[in-house]
Amino acid sequence: MRIVVISLGGSLIIPDEIDYNFINNFKDLILKFKNIKFVIVTGGGRIARKYINGLKKEGLNQKMQCLIGIAVTRLNARFMSNFFKNNASGTTPNSLKEIKNLLSKNKIVFAGGLRYQEDNTSDGTAAQIANYLNCEFVNMTNVKGLYNKDPRKYKDAKFIKEISFDEFYKIANKLRYEAGQHFVLDQHAAKIIKENKIKTVIIGKDLKNFENYLKCKEFIGTIIS
Repeated sequence: MRIVVISLGGSLIIPDEIDYNFINNFKDLILKFKNIKFVIVTGGGRIARKYINGLKKEGLNQKMQCLIGIAVTRLNARFMSNFFKNNASGTTPNSLKEIKNLLSKNKIVFAGGLRYQEDNTSDGTAAQIANYLNCEFVNMTNVKGLYNKDPRKYKDAKFIKEISFDEFYKIANKLRYEAGQHFVLDQHAAKIIKENKIKTVIIGKDLKNFENYLKCKEFIGTIIS
């Protein structure tokens, strides 16, 4: 059976408050695909960054900042799993092996951060899972894909429809890692998909567009290959 790993940005789940309409429509869409199994890795989003910034102001080290961020991703995963009710596994996994075991018995598994890893975010965790399961990887975020610069700040930002693993890694690797960072796909994820040639798509929150992707139809997004 086809398996898709989704890195679901925390900003899509809780931009300021729970985006009930989005996650309810997201649930309906995921449940439509009886022939696909999903592992959905939830990010920490703005809430994680608020906690991280508080610890940063108090001078706590990056590891402690990351641990609080991981806790938020796991809370989001537990929330989403409960939101899907008995359609998803009720367990928040702690390892790649546990994810694989849960997926053998369930159509949908939600996960947050699995453990502390230096210079890693939920994107990196999702890329590791996609590599472990040998399947495709989708990063769903609040922009429609990769741009040559931040489209929220620059009106002349150009959309990049396709990019090579090497070129994407060069872009991601220029960024300095920090806990709670906000980029379409982190440095660790970029390295994993490059080294293992994992089919990767960056796509926005338009669920009709995402449905087109799942149906192997034309869609708007960035393909990294």
